[in-house]
Amino acid sequence: MPTFSLIKPQQPLLLVGCGKMGGAMLQGWLKGGLAIDAVIIVDPDKKAVLDMLPMLTEKNIAADISDLPAEIVPSIIILAVKPQLMDRVMAGLKRLNYAESVLLSIAAGKTIGYFERHLGQDTAIVRAMPNTPAAIGKGITVGCVNENVRLSRKDICHDLLSAVGTVEWVAEEKLIDAVTAVSGSGPAYVFSMVEALAGAGEKVGLPPVLARKLARQTICGSGALLDQTDETAAQLRINVTSPNGTTEAGLNVLMGEEGLGKLMTETVRAAHQRSKDLAD
Repeated sequence: MPTFSLIKPQQPLLLVGCGKMGGAMLQGWLKGGLAIDAVIIVDPDKKAVLDMLPMLTEKNIAADISDLPAEIVPSIIILAVKPQLMDRVMAGLKRLNYAESVLLSIAAGKTIGYFERHLGQDTAIVRAMPNTPAAIGKGITVGCVNENVRLSRKDICHDLLSAVGTVEWVAEEKLIDAVTAVSGSGPAYVFSMVEALAGAGEKVGLPPVLARKLARQTICGSGALLDQTDETAAQLRINVTSPNGTTEAGLNVLMGEEGLGKLMTETVRAAHQRSKDLAD
C-alpha cells in the first residue's frame, strides 16, 4: 500500500482539475491512506466533485486557482486539466510558494520545458502520460522527470500514479510522444476494433445487437485472459489457432502483408507525429 509521508495538512497535495482522470486518481489516493485534510482541489464544478467524493467538504475545494490563499505551501501539485487551460493555471500558480513542491502533470502535449519556462528552471517537474482505463484502476502511466526531482519525490509520484494502474518510467522525455501514440491513444484503437469486428459480423449475417455483444465480450474476455496469464499475446494467439481451421483462415488475412501489422504501424506513426507537433 502506498505511503504518502510527505503529504501533510501543512504541506498538502494540490489537485488542479478533478474530472474523470483527476477524480479517479484522488479516489485511489484516499483509499490508499491519504488524509482528507491534506488535499486541496481546484475545480470550477464543486458540486460534481462533492457528488463524486462525498467524503470531502467545500473547505477542500476552490473554484479557481486564484481563490487559493497565497500562504499555501503544497508538497505536490497535480495538474489534471485540459492543455488549453494550462496558461491560466501557470499564472495562478505563480502566486503560491512552490519552491519546495514537485509538479506532476498529466496534461497531454505540455513538456517539461513548458513548465520550466513558466515556473523557473529550478522547479521539480514530473511529466506523465496515463490512459483512460485509469478511471477503473486498470491504466498504465509512463513518466519522466527533470533533474530537480529527488528520488524520494519520484517515489511519492510513483505511489500516486500507481493508484490508477501500472507505472513505468523513461529517462528521455522524447519517448513520451511514442508512449502517447501507443498507450495514450491505444484504448481508442481497441474500441475501434470492437466496432470493426461488430460491423464485420453484421456483414456475414448476424443481427446488429448480437454482433455488437459478441464483439464487445470477445475483446473484454480476451483482455482479461491476457491480463491473468503469464503467456504472451503471441502464444495465446497460437493456442486458439488450429491448423487449417477457421481462425487460421481469418488470420491469413489479418496478418497478411497488407494486414493489421502494417495498418497499426501506420496508425501509431501518425499519432506519434501528431504528438510531436502538439508539444509545447
